Amino acid sequence: MEHFRKLERMYHAAPCNDETDPTLHIEREGVAELRIEVGEEYHHAAGGVHGSYYFKALDDATFFAANSLVEDVFVLTTDFHLQLTRPVSAGELVARAEVVNDHPKQLIADGVLEDGEGNQLARGTGTFAKSGVELDAEVGYE
Repeated sequence: MEHFRKLERMYHAAPCNDETDPTLHIEREGVAELRIEVGEEYHHAAGGVHGSYYFKALDDATFFAANSLVEDVFVLTTDFHLQLTRPVSAGELVARAEVVNDHPKQLIADGVLEDGEGNQLARGTGTFAKSGVELDAEVGYE
């Protein structure tokens, strides 16, 4: 559990999350959930939330589901496939992810993005590999 909390603190401290102020929770080994509140500031010209936020939510959730299984180094996204299934304009984005393949050379995690009412907005699958970056205080893992 301490590994999960350290990963969560590392994530919440990352500068790339300042704009979206997401909330990450690693529920158990290989399972993570991410929540982002969205509004008009996330819109594209047609008035819906831009797909880049769908991607961020699913990539981050699948990434941390994978890294929850790796306690020594940071994992890296090596491939990500995203399917947008429904637009949304405001409310909460909820990404839930689970590792479906835990192999020494790669981890694969599937995720589903829903709105706050449980309507599916997107699906994503990420492939992750171990990096040479150690999980330590230098990267905020504390």
